[in-house]
Amino acid sequence: MSATSTTSAPPSARTTAVRMTGRQKLVLVLLLGAQFMIAVDFSILNVALPAVGEGLGFSLAHLQWIATSFALAAAGFTLLFGRVADLVGRKRLFIAGMAVLGLSSLLGGLATSPEVLLTARVLQGLATAAVTPAGLALLTTAFKEGPLRERALGLNGALMSAGFTAGAILGGLLTDLLSWRWAFFINVPVAALVALLAPSVITDSRPAERPRLDVPGAVAVTGGLLLLVYGLTQAGESGWTTPSTLAALLVGAALLAGFWFIEKRATAPLVPVRILRRRSVVWGNTTGLIAFVTETSLVFLLTLYLQEVLGYSPLATGLAFGVLGAGTVLGGVLGGRAAGRWGTRRTIVAGGAVQAAATLSLVALGTSGGWIALLLAATFVGGVGNMLMIVGFMVTATSGLPDADQGLATGLATMTQQVGITLGIPVMSAVVTARTGTETGAGAMLSGISAAVLVNSALVLAGAVLAGVFLGRPGGRTSAG
Repeated sequence: MSATSTTSAPPSARTTAVRMTGRQKLVLVLLLGAQFMIAVDFSILNVALPAVGEGLGFSLAHLQWIATSFALAAAGFTLLFGRVADLVGRKRLFIAGMAVLGLSSLLGGLATSPEVLLTARVLQGLATAAVTPAGLALLTTAFKEGPLRERALGLNGALMSAGFTAGAILGGLLTDLLSWRWAFFINVPVAALVALLAPSVITDSRPAERPRLDVPGAVAVTGGLLLLVYGLTQAGESGWTTPSTLAALLVGAALLAGFWFIEKRATAPLVPVRILRRRSVVWGNTTGLIAFVTETSLVFLLTLYLQEVLGYSPLATGLAFGVLGAGTVLGGVLGGRAAGRWGTRRTIVAGGAVQAAATLSLVALGTSGGWIALLLAATFVGGVGNMLMIVGFMVTATSGLPDADQGLATGLATMTQQVGITLGIPVMSAVVTARTGTETGAGAMLSGISAAVLVNSALVLAGAVLAGVFLGRPGGRTSAG
């Protein structure tokens, strides 16, 4: 596969296939609808957690497991399911995952005990780990590398970010107007519709030769990711120096290091070392990890600000993030065009610079309600920049690879997304806690939030610099490492 930039192609070559066929539009609507639903599912329960805990008798200490059980399954099994999709067929795994997602959502909505609800959340996480990489692989193989794929991935990124925001708003509305159970029930008809339409709309894609499953590699990477995510969530709950946190992080890191050596010697590796050595894969996923870590954790920090400093209700907080959602939608629409015109390197660098500057402005937030104007403006602009980074990351991480490797590439990209979403909150929570110490009150909370916002902005800027240095020539596709 050529490593040259799409921007270097003659105008005629870039305009011959810039319009989607009717079938491609149907595929796009179906796959983006599924990804939007999954994104909603990530955040819809966040504002409803207290109501869920009260309704089912969760103790305050165990309430975080409603989110953690989902994150463990979603992040831990994503890479494995990305390869399983290549084995059994991406279309088949996508449909099966949507069916499980619908049934597990129904189970969660009908739950009468904490055990049943947590079982439903684990099943939802497993379904997400199957559907997300399979759906992305179907998307990238339906749209060949070039302007159409860039546009499709831009829309995918926009709808996923809009889904995170919509989930927060929907969770507040459904909990206030109906019941927390509708945060689960709302998934059921959507999942059923996608599962029914997919067989006739989507064309399957898989490698010409069915690969064997690398069992030792699968065990190492899945175990490593599970322990890493568990350790990160424990760090956010009980601190970074507790024995359970340190043990989980150290063993998880050891398993992931072992995974590298297993793959070097495996005859049919889960992730071929040649893929892991590609600059586009390594540095594309690195910048993607930073983009997800910073934006999702910024939402957490601003939730603390709005509720603990300004006294907003959960519903008002969710509505305030609607502006951020609008910014990410605009960034997603612009992202595909920017990647096609400037190249992914410049798109990531520009997006990171915009996001870092917008985030840095939030250090000025104060304790009066008038500061909401700055928050809304900064989150809108920062949302645009963040989505430019994410679209650039998605295009970079899946470009220059044959269709046979798309399940693997999208599995890696999805794993990056899941780990980033999980990693950001405990890291920023630790910064807030370190700054505030034992102090209480709005002033102390604001001081901790400001420190974390500063760290957040510095991380984004570091991601932009890394992309600028390591992702090859301006406007160009990165080559294999």
